[in-house]
Amino acid sequence: MQSNQPQFIDVSQLQVGMYVHLDLGWMDHPFTLSNFKVKDEEQISIIKKTGLKKVRYDPKRSDCAPLEIPANKPIEMVSVETNKSIEATIEDKPTEVVSKNERLKELHHAINECEKKFINTSNIARQATRNILTDPKAAVEQAVLIVNDMVDTALMEGDVAVHALNGNRSSDANYVHPLNVTVLALLMAKSIEMSKEDARLLGLAALFHDIGKAEISDKILLKKEPLTKSEQTHYEQHSEIGARMAQEAGLPVRIGKIILQHHEHADGSGYPKHLRGEQTDQLARLVALVNGYDNLCNPNNFATAKTPYEALAHMYANQRTKYDESLLKRLIKSLGIYPPGSIVQLSTGSYATVISVNPNKPLRPFVMLHDPLSSRHEPQILDLREEPGINISACLRPNQLPLDVLDYLNPRKRISYFMDADLSHNNNEPT
Repeated sequence: MQSNQPQFIDVSQLQVGMYVHLDLGWMDHPFTLSNFKVKDEEQISIIKKTGLKKVRYDPKRSDCAPLEIPANKPIEMVSVETNKSIEATIEDKPTEVVSKNERLKELHHAINECEKKFINTSNIARQATRNILTDPKAAVEQAVLIVNDMVDTALMEGDVAVHALNGNRSSDANYVHPLNVTVLALLMAKSIEMSKEDARLLGLAALFHDIGKAEISDKILLKKEPLTKSEQTHYEQHSEIGARMAQEAGLPVRIGKIILQHHEHADGSGYPKHLRGEQTDQLARLVALVNGYDNLCNPNNFATAKTPYEALAHMYANQRTKYDESLLKRLIKSLGIYPPGSIVQLSTGSYATVISVNPNKPLRPFVMLHDPLSSRHEPQILDLREEPGINISACLRPNQLPLDVLDYLNPRKRISYFMDADLSHNNNEPT
């Protein structure tokens, strides 16, 4: 009897009308989405050229069953719910068995420590960006303190990962846009092996990139509707104002340049000078990229917010000409196919929030599971590397969740990120 659960099949079994999931990043296939119904033979040919040997298909959403397995090519068709999936043969085996209860305690401890550090850092970041006008010396000293700490974490430790804060200690009120941009920028610094000196300049520029908004009317800054032409012109002045303020605060000249250029675009559509590509500082191009990503996820108007998954897909599909494409690909690789903060449905039917990416296995992140039997304050956390029989089936928006799941997972309106050691460091399993 044919199972209604998603199944792994060989690519030779594909036919038109099947609903498939491609376990690939956006850069590795030309389709708009990674899951879709196959509409013609050309799409099947393209899927085969990606190098995938197996794909998942969803019987419920398919118009037909897989083709028969060729007699000369035996293949095991495996339900993704079983514990004997294809991936089980390639998953790393733990060198030391740790009970799940002990592992869960370790994970909760690591997440709580990360959240405590995040709250402290977000408070200092808020003070530093607020005080740049009234007490620039103290503001810069505060900023240097937290940026140096983050640079050390990013560059000096082994694997680091970005965590989406969704615990019990912090809230939407702890969201600080400049800190999010700084965290994401320094994660990128790690991925491109940036020098410590440049990373410190980058961190300070990212933290202070919006200081010019101190001289922009709150009426404009907090407006949820689109700005009028005159309002937009006034708003765009914050880049030049910020560069001037950076100079007055005694920050290095290059930081002022990055602040000035953080809204320039590779295609010349940015401001204030409409510079293109190489005409801008590389660090400015990096800040422009992560600033654009965070603005998509955390806009003034919550109704227009994109999920992290949607934001990266949108940037890659529709905004590649605006950004340095090589940096955009690095961002997608660093945040993973399912970025922290994403709400997902697992192959078991359960819902979860992605809290951290496994740097070496982007398809198998850490997730916080909706489990009515577990306390909301001590939720079940799964490391999907350790669950070879469970896969992510879909990324969802909050309004697609059942009400009880929404209440339990309690997704933030604002997504706050913080960088810390990869959670797998708290495991005895090698990465």
